[in-house]
Amino acid sequence: MIKERRESLQVTQETLAELSGVGLRTVKQFESGKGNPTIITLQKLGDALGLEITMKIKTKSNN
Repeated sequence: MIKERRESLQVTQETLAELSGVGLRTVKQFESGKGNPTIITLQKLGDALGLEITMKIKTKSNN
């Protein structure tokens, strides 16, 4: 979602890193599906991209 939003805003990875205060290497890792972001890092990226992190209670599945 981070990559899609960044591209839709026509923002480079470098600019996103600068705007969010997150390292360029970290941005590249997340966009390639690697790494394990902390909630704080996700918050910084989300703020820079105009995204919001939400949590909700899981519903039970009938497995």
